[in-house]
Amino acid sequence: MNAYFIKDTDFTQFLGKMIEAHKVVGPKAKKTRFVFDQIKKPEDLRLDYDVTILPPKKLFFPPRQELVRFHGQKASSCIHPEGTILFGVHFYDIKAIDMTDQLFRETNPDWNYLANRECSTIIGSNIQNVYKRAFFSSVGKGVEPKGHDGFITKISGGYVYDAITAKGKNLLKFGAFTDATEAQLTEASKANKEVLDKCPEKLNNESLEISEKVRNQFKSPMWKEFSEKCFSCGSCNLVCPTCYCFDVQDNWNVDQQTGVRERTWDGCLLEDFSTCSLTGGHKENFRETRASRYRHRIMRKTSYLTAKLGGPACVGCGRCAGACTADIADPVPVINRLMEV
Repeated sequence: MNAYFIKDTDFTQFLGKMIEAHKVVGPKAKKTRFVFDQIKKPEDLRLDYDVTILPPKKLFFPPRQELVRFHGQKASSCIHPEGTILFGVHFYDIKAIDMTDQLFRETNPDWNYLANRECSTIIGSNIQNVYKRAFFSSVGKGVEPKGHDGFITKISGGYVYDAITAKGKNLLKFGAFTDATEAQLTEASKANKEVLDKCPEKLNNESLEISEKVRNQFKSPMWKEFSEKCFSCGSCNLVCPTCYCFDVQDNWNVDQQTGVRERTWDGCLLEDFSTCSLTGGHKENFRETRASRYRHRIMRKTSYLTAKLGGPACVGCGRCAGACTADIADPVPVINRLMEV
C-alpha cells in the first residue's frame, strides 16, 4: 500500500525534519498573493494558497539563468543542480511541468533545464482554495498529471499522502505516517473531485473540438477586435506555466575577455519577439501587428501543440487573466466566442 496518513499534530514536525535535511521550496505568502520560495520554517508553508504569481517551473527554468562563464578560450558551466523538494504543487502546475519536461527532452535535450529538474522531488497537493480566474476543470480533461513523486491531500484531522515513486517514499522517514484507511482514501478522493466544480470559469467545448475550430479561425477578423487593447507587455507569457521561449545573450565585461552567456524568458506577445535580422542592417518582423501576436498565443495554447502533447498547451491556472492590465488575456471568453461562430 502506497497511501499513508499523517495527523495535523504531527505535520509540523514532519515539515521541520524535512527542512533540516533538504532544501524545500513551496508556496509562501507574499503580501496578498503567494509565491514559490524556499521554506525555512514549517509555518511558512501555505498549502491553502489559490495560485502563485509565477509557476513552479521557475525552479528548473529561472527567469534569468546564467549558462556559461567564459574567459578567452576557456569556458565553465554555471549549472550546479541542487537536490530540492518542490512541495505543494497543484495538479495543473504538475501538468505544465510534464509538458515542459517533454519539450525540453525531445530532439536535443536541454540539460540546462533537465539538470535541475532531474535532481528534484515534486510533491503535489490538493487545491484548498480556487483562484478567481481559474478554469482548470474544463481544459485538457483527458490529460492526467504524471511527473510528480507524491501527492498530499488535506482531510479532516490530517493529510493523506500518496507516495508514488521511490523519491516520494523516501520522505516517509521524516514523519509519523500510518497506512491510510479506506475511509480516509474516500475522503481524499472526494476532496480532489469536488474542487473541480468550484472553477469560476469554464470552456464550453472539449479540447479536440477547440483545437480544430480555433485553427480554422486563423483568418477571422475577430483577432483584431480581441487584441485592440493589448499593450504587448508580455505579462501573459511571463506568468504562463507552459510557455518556454527564451532569449540567449553573451554579456561581455569591460575587459572584452570575460563574460557570461545567459538566457532570459521571452514571449510571443512582445513586439520584437518575431523580429529577424537581414543583410545590410535590415530587419523583418513577421508578426508585427498586435492581432497576429495575439492570435499566435491562442493558437499555441489551443491547437499547434495539441498533437505533440496529447492535449492543449494550457492548464487553466488563470494566471494570464490575472496578470493582464487590459484584461484581455483570458482565453476562456475568446475561445468560447470563437467556438460559437
